[in-house]
Amino acid sequence: MIDYAAEAVRMLREKNMTITTAESCTGGLIAKMITDISGSSAVFGCGIVSYSNDIKKSVLGVKAETLAGYGAVSEQTVREMADGALKISGADIAVSVSGIAGPSSDGTDKPVGLIYIAAATEQTVKIKKLNNVFNVNIRENNRNSAANEALKLVCEVLHEQAV
Repeated sequence: MIDYAAEAVRMLREKNMTITTAESCTGGLIAKMITDISGSSAVFGCGIVSYSNDIKKSVLGVKAETLAGYGAVSEQTVREMADGALKISGADIAVSVSGIAGPSSDGTDKPVGLIYIAAATEQTVKIKKLNNVFNVNIRENNRNSAANEALKLVCEVLHEQAV
């Protein structure tokens, strides 16, 4: 299995780029995975855990209309979370994630395991939607899956960036 955190840090260092995170359901796991890598201080400045909608709005600048119309777990929300993280941090790339880790739902009609991820630069944004179905360790597996897929998406975006 590829260590996407190590690969992302390697690519960021190689390209002289920096990264920031805006996390909801992963609760800082992506930032932890990045900072577990030796040398990550050269590429990682900050991570924001915006678990509540109030923080998504007040800190990351997610529009109230977006949250009301699409919900916290949506492509639109993770896009705005990534944009806000880029503005706050001055980083070259941001990764954001919002989803329903479970094992219980969030009171909407969205299923446990539905997770949206965005990886954004000033020039591009890529979105990934996960529909995980786990029968054991549901919360842990959803969070780990989301963090790994987020770092994989970062690597994809970095691969497409010119040096």
